[in-house]
Amino acid sequence: MKTDTGDTDSSLLRQMRDGDVAAFQRLYQRHQGPIYRYALMRCGQSALAADVVQDVFMGLLTRSYRYDAGLGNLQNFLFGVARNLLLKQDQTQRRHQQLPGKGHGDENEEEVLISEAAEPTDAIFSQQLTEHVRQAVAVLRPHYRDVIILYELQELSYAEIAVICGIDIGTVRSRLSRARAAILQYSERMGWRPDATAKTGTQR
Repeated sequence: MKTDTGDTDSSLLRQMRDGDVAAFQRLYQRHQGPIYRYALMRCGQSALAADVVQDVFMGLLTRSYRYDAGLGNLQNFLFGVARNLLLKQDQTQRRHQQLPGKGHGDENEEEVLISEAAEPTDAIFSQQLTEHVRQAVAVLRPHYRDVIILYELQELSYAEIAVICGIDIGTVRSRLSRARAAILQYSERMGWRPDATAKTGTQR
């Protein structure tokens, strides 16, 4: 917990809006890394990820994006802005392999809960095999890619992901389960067998 109230995101935002450039720089340094990593994993292009980060923080600086502290913390808000920018990019770039199964509107199917038991997909992430992870995540549709990145790599909770993506918690669980299944299918097709004994995460 921060004891210096002048160092909180809310305080820095107020200072930034009063023209304090140093406050903006501190916010950028604090949040740029996670937003860039999310965008890079999400789109697979370093230049586009950097552009997204620039747009996110310029929008914050110019107040193009209205942040309400009562609706959640700043970093999750920035994740949401980055996601919306990437969704717009997706509309003009339909070149990703789709998740196996039914069409985009299959959210009303029976919900599939994530097992707390060890799964091969847990091993993919816990072993931090970056290239395998990147390739596996890249085959997912964007809305599945969002939840797997935010949950597995950014370690956000179901509730936080639900707010960022504008969906309910049940849909987060469902998308995450299907994304894991697709990643496992991809890994098997590529002939890669992760160590199922690797340390696994817990449900958040």
